Amino acid sequence: MTSTENTAGGVRPRPVVGLLPSYAAGKPPVPVEGLVSYKLSSNENPLPPIPAVQQAIAAQTDFNRYPDPLSSRLRAALAGFLDVPAEDIVTGAGSLGALNQLLATFAGQNDDGKPDEVIYAWRSFEAYPISVGLAGAESVRIPLTGDGRHDLDAMAEAVTARTRMILLCTPNNPTGPILTAEETERFIKQVPADVVVVIDEAYQEFVRDERAVDGIEMYRKYPNVVVLRTFSKAHGLAGLRVGYSVSQPDLTQHLRVAATPFAVSQIAESAAVTSLEHFGEVVERVQSIVDERDRVTTGLRDLGWFVPAAQGNFVWLNLGADSAEFAALAGERALSVRAFANEGVRVSIGEAEANTRFLELCAIYTKPPRRS
Repeated sequence: MTSTENTAGGVRPRPVVGLLPSYAAGKPPVPVEGLVSYKLSSNENPLPPIPAVQQAIAAQTDFNRYPDPLSSRLRAALAGFLDVPAEDIVTGAGSLGALNQLLATFAGQNDDGKPDEVIYAWRSFEAYPISVGLAGAESVRIPLTGDGRHDLDAMAEAVTARTRMILLCTPNNPTGPILTAEETERFIKQVPADVVVVIDEAYQEFVRDERAVDGIEMYRKYPNVVVLRTFSKAHGLAGLRVGYSVSQPDLTQHLRVAATPFAVSQIAESAAVTSLEHFGEVVERVQSIVDERDRVTTGLRDLGWFVPAAQGNFVWLNLGADSAEFAALAGERALSVRAFANEGVRVSIGEAEANTRFLELCAIYTKPPRRS
């Protein structure tokens, strides 16, 4: 049989693959003559890594060697930074890689052929349904409230005997609001102790709401809580793919079995360690983004627009059926934004000029978003 005949025979993926949405990464802006283009579609840090990190990256030369599979240097640095045992930390290729390791360990398909259930708010992080489905588990999506927040009461009511994991995204991507410490702890107490509660804090460093939950505090108190964090956002290391989970030994001992070997490269580990060593500089950069975020949200509200409580490095416009139109108008102004069809538009906080141009567009747009 020739290779052509073999291909014609039809290699088929697992049935679940055909049922899953494709991840739609934020697109770069289309060049517009006379304008500087800005990408506001991927929640990236518009600033490069701090100088010490760039120097550490440039000094790395041992790419002919495999990295430490346990990321021992990074775990030791994080242990001191977070005041947690290094043994409770498992690194991964970004927080998404760390999440996939969790799903591979705790949620999938049982021996009887029935899938486990994973509960999460929707809309939330776009990769959740893809990762859950590929793990062999079944997604249980609970609609957000009208102001873009998790409906924790409805999520608690959705727990069944098949529930194995619950994902809490705070601040929620793409809408922006946080979960408070009080409501999160009340929710955790309602959840059976054998259900893993994942607190996804990819944007934790941008939060300024004093009521916000601290995932590390919850992990210390509840053995079924896992915290996800990343160096992609605040530290500006999205391209190096380094994140981690924190959980107590009863979970971590199993998680290490499913962890992807060599997921964090030596260059990513060195960059992350160096960034932690100079965290004061990271904080200054994060604050500059927070200041811009607050300028943008204030400007939108001054226009009479409804904007959910933004605590990440982005804002959410509940534009519904007008989402594609608004994104197209932004594109004409050399701004790429992330439109979710018939739902809304997420706009990352970028450079000051980009944010100003975005506000100028909003000032002339006649179909403002409203509370759903």
